[in-house]
Amino acid sequence: MDDSIFSPDVKMTPWWWEWAPREAPSQPVLPSDSEVAIVGSGFTALNAALTLARAGRQVVVLDSGSPGFGASSRNGGQVGSGNQRFTVRALVKMFGEKHAKALLEEGIAALRYVGELIESEGIECHFQRVGRFRGANRPDHYDPMARDHQDLSRLTGMEFHMVPREEQYSEIGTDFYHGGAVLPADASVHPALYHQGLLDKVREAGVAVLPFTKVLNLTRERQRVALTTERGELSAGDAIVATNGYTTALTPHYHARVQRIPSAIIATEPLESEVMDRIMPKGRVIGETRRVFYYYRPCPQRRRVLFGGRVSSGGHRLVDFRHLYRGMTQIFPELVGVKITHCWTGYTGYTRDTLPHAGRQNGIHHAMGYCGSGVARASYLGHKLALTLLGDAQGKTAWDEHEFRPFLFPSATRVLVPAAVAWMRLRDTLNL
Repeated sequence: MDDSIFSPDVKMTPWWWEWAPREAPSQPVLPSDSEVAIVGSGFTALNAALTLARAGRQVVVLDSGSPGFGASSRNGGQVGSGNQRFTVRALVKMFGEKHAKALLEEGIAALRYVGELIESEGIECHFQRVGRFRGANRPDHYDPMARDHQDLSRLTGMEFHMVPREEQYSEIGTDFYHGGAVLPADASVHPALYHQGLLDKVREAGVAVLPFTKVLNLTRERQRVALTTERGELSAGDAIVATNGYTTALTPHYHARVQRIPSAIIATEPLESEVMDRIMPKGRVIGETRRVFYYYRPCPQRRRVLFGGRVSSGGHRLVDFRHLYRGMTQIFPELVGVKITHCWTGYTGYTRDTLPHAGRQNGIHHAMGYCGSGVARASYLGHKLALTLLGDAQGKTAWDEHEFRPFLFPSATRVLVPAAVAWMRLRDTLNL
C-alpha cells in the first residue's frame, strides 16, 4: 500500500478543527492567587471549572498549549458508558454484585450527564442519541456478548438488542462481522464543538483561562498550593490535576498511575450519500469485540467516515495511518480507492485497573484514567470532583472506593506499550 490512498493536500490535524480551530498563542494576565487552580483544559477541567465558578469560587485554568489541544478535541466523538471494558460477570466476580451494579450505574450516569449538560447549556455540537452497534469479530463472540448484555440489562435496566448476522445489513453494510449488539442510549458528538461550547460557558462564568502557560512545579505548602509557571508564580487554595493521557513527570504520583496509549483517526474524502446509506444506514457509532479494536462513525453531515484505532508509533508520518485504511477497507471493500484527507493522533489515559479515578493525594485533587471513554467519564468526573471540593456529598462516586495503584514498572510499561499492542493485534489475527 503506497501513499496514493492519501489526498494530495492531506492534513495531519483533526478534521474536527476545520469546524473549531484551536486558539492562537496568547498570554492573558497571570493572577498571583486564586481559590482553585486547575492544570489542564480538557473536558475534566472545564466541567470542574464551570461547577466551581457557578458556586462562587474563583478559578484559574492553566494549560501548556491551546485549550483542549489534547484528546478533548481529537477523540472519535463517541459517547458511551464505558461499561464494556469488563463483562458483567467479571465485575461481579471481582467486586460482588452490589458494587458491580454501582460501578455500572456510574457509567450510565456519566452518559446521561453529558446529554443533559449539552441540552441545558444549549451547546451546539451535533449531540445525537444515535446508538452504538458493536460487531462480533468472530462467530463465538456473539453468544457471550448477548449474555453479557442480558446481565447488564438485568442489573441496571440498560436497553439493548441483539442483531444476528442475517439481519446485520440493517445496521452496517458489511459481511465482516458475525452479528452484534445495539446500545440505543449511546451517542455521537462533535467533540471540538462540545469543548468550545464548554470553554465559552466557563469564560462567561468568570473563570480565568490561561493557555500557553506551562506549569513547571506544583507543591502543597501548608494551606496553599504553589504553582510555578513559565510566566510566573500562582498561589491557590486548592489545585486539580486534570491531565489524563497527557500527564507528565510534573506530577510524578499521577505519572506512575496513568499510561498514555496513542490512538489515531483518519477521515475520508466526502462520499456520495448512497454510499453512506449503504455502509452506515442508521448513522450509529460503531465498535468491535477484538482486543485491538477499531472504532468508527459517520461525520455529523453523513458525508465522511471517521475511522480510528490504536497506533504503535507516534503518528507523525503518513505510513503510521496505513493500517487504519487497511482495516477500513477490509470492513468496507467498496471504500477501496477512497482518499484520506485528514490523519491525526491523540492520547488516551489508561490505569492499572482500567477504572477511572478521582480523589486527593498530598493535598492535590485529581480526576483521570478514562481508558478510552473520556467524553462521558471526564465530563462527569470533572463535575463530581468540583462538588467534592464544595463539600457536597453528591460528589461521591462508586469509583472512589478503588485504590489508585501505580503500575509496577511505569517507565518500562511506557516503553513496552507498542510491543503489547502488536502482540494483542497478532492474537486477534490468529484468533488466539
